[in-house]
Formats: sequence, structure tokens, C-alpha cells
Amino acid sequence: MSNPSNRASMRGQLTLRGVVIGVLGCVIITASSAYTALKMGALPWPIIFAAVISLFFLKLMGNASLNEANVTHTIMSAGAMVAGGLAFTIPGAWMLGYADQISWLDMFIVALAGTVLGLLATALIHRHFIVDAALEFPTGNAAAQTLRATEAGGKTGKQLFGSMAIAGIYSVLRDALGVVPSMLCTLNIPGVTFAIYNSPMLLSIGFLVGFAPVAFWFAGALLGNFGIIVGGTAAGLFDVVTAQGIVKSLGMGLMMGFGVAVVLKDILPQVAGIVRGLAADSSTDTDEQSLISGSLKIDAGIIGLGTAAIAVIIAIVLDLGPVPAVIVTLFTFVTTIMSAQSCGQTGIDPMEIFGLIVMLIVAAFAQIAQVKLFFIAGIVAVACGLAGDVMNDFKAGAVLGTNPRAQWVGQAIGGIVGALVAAAVMVALVTAYGPDAFGPDKSFVAAQASVVATMVSGIPSVPWFAGGFIAGIVMYWLGIPAMMIGLGVYLPFYMSLTAFLGSCVKLAYDKWSAHRDATAGLSDEERAAKDAAFQEQGLVVASGLLGGESIVGVILAFVSVGLSLLG
Repeated sequence: MSNPSNRASMRGQLTLRGVVIGVLGCVIITASSAYTALKMGALPWPIIFAAVISLFFLKLMGNASLNEANVTHTIMSAGAMVAGGLAFTIPGAWMLGYADQISWLDMFIVALAGTVLGLLATALIHRHFIVDAALEFPTGNAAAQTLRATEAGGKTGKQLFGSMAIAGIYSVLRDALGVVPSMLCTLNIPGVTFAIYNSPMLLSIGFLVGFAPVAFWFAGALLGNFGIIVGGTAAGLFDVVTAQGIVKSLGMGLMMGFGVAVVLKDILPQVAGIVRGLAADSSTDTDEQSLISGSLKIDAGIIGLGTAAIAVIIAIVLDLGPVPAVIVTLFTFVTTIMSAQSCGQTGIDPMEIFGLIVMLIVAAFAQIAQVKLFFIAGIVAVACGLAGDVMNDFKAGAVLGTNPRAQWVGQAIGGIVGALVAAAVMVALVTAYGPDAFGPDKSFVAAQASVVATMVSGIPSVPWFAGGFIAGIVMYWLGIPAMMIGLGVYLPFYMSLTAFLGSCVKLAYDKWSAHRDATAGLSDEERAAKDAAFQEQGLVVASGLLGGESIVGVILAFVSVGLSLLG
């Protein structure tokens, strides 16, 4: 039987108005996240952004607690990682010419299967990672602190929606009306797309990620574009096309090596402890751990039946067959544990890497059509992305004292809504722009999906991929961010340059804040409070700029689809 105090605390935290606000926000954030992931090849965590606007809207409707806002933003942010899981995998099939073999139903089933498996896994591992292991989960911690800082209200709403409006209007002028150019300062360098992308969104990504990580990103861009393409061709080592293939292979190798290193260094050594912790959790006789039904015994049955149902669905509806379906289902639970461990220790969730790993395992054991391999990678990536989001939300809840069962229910609502929206947006984008618009140096770079496509179809330069793979592992062990370097090597130069400029703005912003506070004659405590408020303003404005452009991008895609249908 469920715990009465559990039910009582849920009533004040999982509210009808919170669900309505959360679902509406989930639709917007999921749509914009799908667009951002495809357009920019990156997807910043939306948790802090969702936390701020959740509290803002709840306060507009009357008194609101931080716990109600925490559950609301759990609903609101859930779909973003579902969208990321689809965007980081499925477009790879479009790049290989399989667009006509993937329907909206296929994408929805992939998203739904990953969502359900991610939810079931997090219900199982919640206590170990949040209570027993007490990992840091830096993004979840930041969300909790942001809610506390925003509780007083003030200018947050005006700053957020004002910046969203500015970015939205600017995007219409650029993309719909052609009043402003898409690229600035372009240079004709063979093999290198040198330019500044005229994008508030990409500048904001650089600002939000910060100077130090983006500096490594930009260093990778300089290495790939000017070290290998320009330098290598000038030295007569290879032609431009060969150099570009080398760069793509090296970038993929670095990112793959990073993902494997995370598993080897941070996750595998913890597996025995995780298993022991999960076993100890399941042996207790309290039902306070139950996140689904209120009873651990009933939860165990639901998890078993839910897992079996998903295996049957993906075997039949996606036509994977029984053996691949069972492998995918079982390994998805393993990779969600990996995802939780990675997010808890590093704040990074390499979900498409986990999808690639399971995809390659299935390909080794079963003969399966190429297009189906993308479904496998998508299911795992969605599950791992959702698991990372859930565990960060649980961490924020642990800091604020939120009922985890209310959060899990909220995540289930947001995840299912996100699966519907993400599949619809993906169909809208590929219908509006065509499959040829996706890939390196295209309108939608879809960097991660391109990596998946390359792994399925064949790597341009295996020796450079192998070298990058080994280098990625070594760099991670040395504390060097190989993922960021690999991203810079792989992405078009104009994207890396623009993000770097955004990070330079963040560096200047921080120095201005420090100088202003140092000359104001404030105490250490006053200076810290003022700096925190100033940093929050920058976060809100940058998030608004990112959200405004990505939302308008989705709207323009839907308008384009509507006009094409009418025409």
C-alpha cells in the first residue's frame, strides 16, 4: 500500500496548473530542442531554463512553492532529451537515402520505446544514485540553486521574454524575409567554410557553455580546418576531398574515444558497487523508494511487464525481430546506468555514443537492414537522454526536498508528450527542407547523426579514426576534453568560430562583473550575492536568445510544410 505522507506531499507538488504549464512548456522546449540539436549539432541542458520559466508562470497564478516549480520544470524539460535522442540518430538514415523508409509512426515508436525504458530504469536506480551514492549531478544542483535565486521574482520574466522576442524577430528577418544575411565575414578558403554565422542561438550556446570548454572546441576547429585541410593540402600531403574525409574521421574517433573512456574510467569501476547498491535497495522492506505504484512489489511487476511489452512492440512494429529486440531492451538498462553515472560525475551525457555501442552489438549478433540500425541507436539514445534528465531532476529535488515520486510522474507526462512532439517536428523539418538539407556543411549539420550514418555506411579514413579513438581515450585519462576537441574537428568551421565569439562575450561579461564588484566597496558576502544575480541575468538573456531563434525556426518549418501542402 502506498505511503499516506507520500500521497499528501504529492498533492502540493504535482498540481493541475503545474501539469498544464509543464505540458505547454514541454511542447515548446521539445520543438526548439529538436531544431537546435539538428541545426547546431549540440543541445544544452534545458533544465535551468525550464526551472526559471516554471517558477515565473506559477507565481503569476498565485502562491507557488519551489517544490511545485521543481515538478513543473521536470515535466517541461523532459521532452528536450527525447528530441535530442531522435535528432542525434535518425537523420543519419536520411543522409544515407532512407528518408522514404521512415514514417512518423516509426519515429514515434522509437521515441516512445526509449522514453518508457528510460522511465522504468530510473525508477529502478533512483535511490542508488541520488541517495546512496550521492553523486554531484552538477546540472541538477544548478537548477535547484537557480530556483532558489529566482524565487524573489523581479526582472526575470521581462529579461527572458524580451530576449526571446528579439531573437525571434531577428530570425524572421534573416530566414523568412532575407533582410539580414546568414553569414558574415566569409572568406574563400578551399575546403573550409570560414564565416561568422549570424545567429543569436549559436552565440548563446558559446555564452552558456563558457570560455574554457569552447576554447578547446575552437582549438579542434583550428586543428581540423587549418592544420589538416589547409596545412595538409598546402604541403601536398593530400587533396581537399581526402583532407575533409580525414577530418571527419578524426573528429568521430575523438568523440567515440571520449565516450568509451567515460565507460572505462568512470563507469565500469563502479559497476560492482552499483549492482550491490541496487541489490541492497531492493532488499529493504520500505515502500518509500517506490516511484511508480507506491509498492516495491507492484513496481517490480510493472517494470517487468513494461520491459516485455516494449520488447514486443519494437520487435513487431519496428520489425527488428525477437533477438535484436531483446538485446536492445536489456542493454538499454545497462546504458541508462552508464548515463546516470556519467551525468552524476561529469555533467555530460554522451547518449548517441551509448546508442552506437548497442547498435554495433546488435549488428554483430544479427543480420539486420541498415535503416533498422538507426532505430536501435535512437531507442538507446532517447532512453539515455531521458535518464540523464530524470536523474538531474531528482538531484534538484533532493536539494529542495521535492517528492521524487511526483517528479517521476511528471517526467512520465513530459516524456510521452515529448515523444509525440519530437516525432512531429522531425517529420516537419525533413518535409520542409528535404533530406539533402541534413549533414556536414548543410543547413542542418546534425553532427551526431552524421557520425551514426558514417559508422553504418563506412568510415572515410579508418587509420585516422583509429588514431582519434585512441587519442580520445588518452586525452580523457589526462583530463583533456576530447569530446569538445572532437566536436570542433568535426563541425563546419563557421559554427565553431561563432560559438567561440559567444564564449568570448561570456569571458568579457565575467571580467566586467568582477571589476564592477571589486570597485563597489562591497563586503565579500554582498559581492557574492550581487555576482550571482548578475550571472543569473546573463543566463536568462542567453537562454531567451537561444529559445527565441529555435522556436521561430520550428514555426517557420511548420509554415513551410503548410504552404507546400496548400500549393
